[in-house]
Amino acid sequence: MPKDILSTIQSEMSTFSKGQKLIAHFILESYDKAAFMTASKLGKTVKVSESTVVRFAAELGYDGYPAMQKALQEMIRSKLTSVQRIEVSNDRIGDQDILSMVMQSDIEKIHLTMEETDRVQFQRAVDAITAARHIYILGVRSAAAIASFLGFYSTLIFQNVTIIHTTSASEVFEQLLHIGPEDVIVGISFPRYSRRTVKAMQFAHDRGAEAIAITDSQTSPLVPYSSITLLAKSDMASFVDSLVAPLSLVNALIVAIGRKKNDDLSRTFESLERIWDEYEVYEKVDENS
Repeated sequence: MPKDILSTIQSEMSTFSKGQKLIAHFILESYDKAAFMTASKLGKTVKVSESTVVRFAAELGYDGYPAMQKALQEMIRSKLTSVQRIEVSNDRIGDQDILSMVMQSDIEKIHLTMEETDRVQFQRAVDAITAARHIYILGVRSAAAIASFLGFYSTLIFQNVTIIHTTSASEVFEQLLHIGPEDVIVGISFPRYSRRTVKAMQFAHDRGAEAIAITDSQTSPLVPYSSITLLAKSDMASFVDSLVAPLSLVNALIVAIGRKKNDDLSRTFESLERIWDEYEVYEKVDENS
């Protein structure tokens, strides 16, 4: 749609029926909660039928309620504060078993990521990383854990890896100072998106480097500066970022790279085994103790 859903609702308010206006006002006032409600729950909340909610979505030009719900979620993806996340999370969970709900949600995110990942883009990422003169990896806040995971295994395969550790924007540019057309940067960011990661991707892109974005949506601010985009579903309706699907995607990326660089990887582990034995890194287990 040419403008965001809230603007559309406001501009068409006068054309809505009485029931549709109830839905419209609720969405305008509580879009952070409406984005994660089923059509049935939204209808009960504003005291209209589920069919009225479905017709409202069609009135706005969406193929169905799920499409309208997705538009709402995309719009607020980077806007929810931590307090709003907690409120939305509490509303969604209600009296349900937290362990089951969270784990089931993670399973669904992995399934969606597996189905929607572009295999061509995935292979392009593998080829670009394998061929790079130097590999830069950046993730901030919760994404730092994924960047560290990718960086750890990348350093076992390649000798030319920089995991960008930063507490300020200036440090990012200091570590990216020599990036150029033969290099690759992997930027990892999920809502709420990191401005430092976006700026780093922009800088690398301007320098002619191959920029690989690992993010959640084509509307992510990383996408305009990336030549390769890998999408993984995340759940941002909590103060805790659920990054199971992104981690699984990165795991697959590492495995694919490892297979392509199998001989180098084998030599690395052979060397490590000799070092471990020579310097007795691991203590031998005393079977009699």
